[in-house]
Amino acid sequence: MKKLIYSIFVFGAAMALNSCEKELDIAQHGVLNYDTYYQTDEEAESGVTALYLEARGMGMNYILGKNMLTDDFWAGGASRADNADLEALNEFTFGSGISYLEGMFTGYYQIVYKANVVLGHVDESSEVKKRCRAEAKVFRAWAYFELTSMWGNPPLVDHELLPSEYSCPNGSTEQLWGLVENDLKEAIASGALSEKTAKDDATTWRVTKQFAQAVLGKAYLWQGKNKEAAEAFDAVINSNLYELFPSDNYGNILSYNTKHNCESICEFNRVKDPNNIMDNFDMTYVMLGWRTDRLNIADPTIHPSNGWGFVVPQKNLYDDFVKEEGVLGHRLVNTIKTYAQLNELGVTILPGNTMIGEGYFNWKLRYEPEAFGSEIVGMIHHQNMRIMRYAEVLLLAAEANLGIDQTKADNYYNQVRIRAKLPVKPATLEAIQLEKRLELCAEGTRYQDLIRWGIAYDRLKDQGAYCPILDSNGQVEKKVYNRDPSKFGFKKGKHERLPYPAKELSLNPNIQPNPGW
Repeated sequence: MKKLIYSIFVFGAAMALNSCEKELDIAQHGVLNYDTYYQTDEEAESGVTALYLEARGMGMNYILGKNMLTDDFWAGGASRADNADLEALNEFTFGSGISYLEGMFTGYYQIVYKANVVLGHVDESSEVKKRCRAEAKVFRAWAYFELTSMWGNPPLVDHELLPSEYSCPNGSTEQLWGLVENDLKEAIASGALSEKTAKDDATTWRVTKQFAQAVLGKAYLWQGKNKEAAEAFDAVINSNLYELFPSDNYGNILSYNTKHNCESICEFNRVKDPNNIMDNFDMTYVMLGWRTDRLNIADPTIHPSNGWGFVVPQKNLYDDFVKEEGVLGHRLVNTIKTYAQLNELGVTILPGNTMIGEGYFNWKLRYEPEAFGSEIVGMIHHQNMRIMRYAEVLLLAAEANLGIDQTKADNYYNQVRIRAKLPVKPATLEAIQLEKRLELCAEGTRYQDLIRWGIAYDRLKDQGAYCPILDSNGQVEKKVYNRDPSKFGFKKGKHERLPYPAKELSLNPNIQPNPGW
């Protein structure tokens, strides 16, 4: 919020000053005048387009940053200190100045600001404008769900601020969740949000009524309002507009060529356009790709020739898959590949080289050559940013229904298991926790779940005790870099909430730091 409040709003305040001399009162070109803009449908659409672009632009911080805060992945890279920020997040040695968290925090508040602009200047004089306002409320609510579930009590900004309001204090828990609930309920009740026409409708790319209902369900569940959460998730399920992606094509569930599939609840577009390739500039998938300068790849169709090898699966994630599914589990082999399995595909570590990892490679978020095309390479791609899919809704609905309707809980939980070619069994909280880990790994949900379930300390207390180094023979050496146990790993009373960015604290004296920071 530092740039949001102290740059954007200060700039706006400066623009509002009256000129001392009439001769100098000249209209500034290239700057929007909110008193005259947002009058047409097209101008209203431009305000909402800015929200989609802002959300999509958060991909790197959102995907890499949130995954590092879990027990699913190592920071990875070629060697130690390849990316110190990712290592710090992964090992819980970070402070309030870390760039990934600052980027996430600022990105969410940019969404809040842009939503407030739309809501402050777009009226309801047309159906298009009504939809734009409803979408802005959904975006603002989603941003505040993320901020509240990870930072606890961030400042509440529900309108464009006056200069006297720039230094906002922490919001209360009741105010923050109240804003999320009210925004979503109003957007849903407006009747203006888009909806898919059928399960196989891949053309509806806007945030939908069902996405708003799913986020509302999450907000209720995070507050312990399970009955209300169950009703919200049931509304999504009973819409009959979504279904699980076909089991036999599960390996492509997040692929570039299955955008907006029958399971997609929300994703933000990147369109392949050789004439506008800079619109698709993003380092995310290069970061996620295997460390290919250390690999010999016999078949170039398996993987492109450039990737940086971050977000590497941990052995304990693989072991949980094996325990539940077996070594050849249908979902496992479409999510993680072992080094031995890559060898069978003609992929080996070059002799004399090493990389960080325990011999497990991310297949679910693999770096596909076709996502880049012959005319675009490297950090230019047309892979969408996925936010939520139907499997998450089913598992959230199963959890919400525990103790309320066990038949529903079992049904929703087992739909996901059946797709994974696993036998049905009763839904319990422990079973749902495991199923969410396996089904949604790498999709940015686990850190918030671990905190909500109160099991983060047990799962994350030893993060950073060692760093695994994989060599060309498949051998793993556990290198110790953090010698003092008090300096690494999840700490009770501290890491349940993320730190507010140091720059924000320095600019806004009214924000109280979270405990332990």
